[in-house]
Amino acid sequence: MKNIPPYIFAQIEERVERKKAEGVDVIDFGVGDPDLPTPKPIVDEIKKQLDDPDNHRYPSSTGERDARVAVAEWYARRFGVELNPDREVVILLGSKEGLANIARAFINPGDKVLCPDPAYPVYAQGATMLCDAQPAKFPLYAGDDFLPDIDSLPQDAKMLYLNYPNNPTGAVATPGFLKKAMKWCADTKTIMCYDAPYSEMTFDDYVAPSILEFGRQAVEFGSLSKTFNMTGYRIGYAVGDANLITGLKKIKTQIDSGAPKFIQKAMPVALGEYKGRKRPQMVQDCVDVYEARRNVMVKGLRKLGFDVKMPKGTFYLFFDVGGSEAEFSNKMLDAGVVVTPGGGYGKNGEGFVRMALTQPKERIEEALERMRKVLV
Repeated sequence: MKNIPPYIFAQIEERVERKKAEGVDVIDFGVGDPDLPTPKPIVDEIKKQLDDPDNHRYPSSTGERDARVAVAEWYARRFGVELNPDREVVILLGSKEGLANIARAFINPGDKVLCPDPAYPVYAQGATMLCDAQPAKFPLYAGDDFLPDIDSLPQDAKMLYLNYPNNPTGAVATPGFLKKAMKWCADTKTIMCYDAPYSEMTFDDYVAPSILEFGRQAVEFGSLSKTFNMTGYRIGYAVGDANLITGLKKIKTQIDSGAPKFIQKAMPVALGEYKGRKRPQMVQDCVDVYEARRNVMVKGLRKLGFDVKMPKGTFYLFFDVGGSEAEFSNKMLDAGVVVTPGGGYGKNGEGFVRMALTQPKERIEEALERMRKVLV
């Protein structure tokens, strides 16, 4: 525990609360928590399911069968991937839990785990280091569109974490890259853990694939959190190779008692909105909001002199501030604007900051004006 750095988002929350206590009007672009409401049909279904006393009891720790079937059917419609709901699907308490527990199932002390840098901290910290294993970090560079050189990865690792569309960078992966990554894992007998909670949050006609379209010897993690604005419900899933899913289930049965039944019962309603690969209107409406915010923020940041790429995925902007990201973040916080220092995502994130597009356009414009005054 002494070797694990503090979780960056917990630190940000503490700083924001202090500023609010001081009476500062804070515009928060820090934590990636959607500000849009959960679609009404999903909320209505959860309310309905709460009226059934059976849904007040313990759920299955690995997921109610109708929820697992809903995930499997969604994968068939959305990705053309056929899954056995009993052997290749498990319901999670949000995908974060599964990302950590998959390491508990397959990683031993001293094992090497390949983790991207910059990256979501859970891969290296909540998963690898809590298993007394060694995070072997590999770099992601802006000049390479934040895609790693697969051929240069160490071949003595037990597990590989990849995440596209990518947090924090907003980068997306091509089918050719994912196919190559799957072949590399098969050749080196490395477990592929593919984190895909932003698969539905894409722009400019880009459609994110599933890693399982390029091979089945992998486990893919997903969530309803970003797709349906359900971060607080803590509901997600893992799918893929039956042996990997079995290991994850074995860990979960020892640790938790599953997601609440009344939330799982709403999964068929949410995922059932998809009739094919095309996003349903309730999801498209949210994506349209984030796309409009993205356009405003990128345009504004470019006017301030920052070289900001227009991301094709996620609701994050990740850009070089031309100096210390910690100093920049502190300066912004003094102006009541919260950004996330890129160094919290790894050494290769130093000099960058991340901004989540979780504020209305009016607040984005206000934040840009505050930033302009501070930076002049």
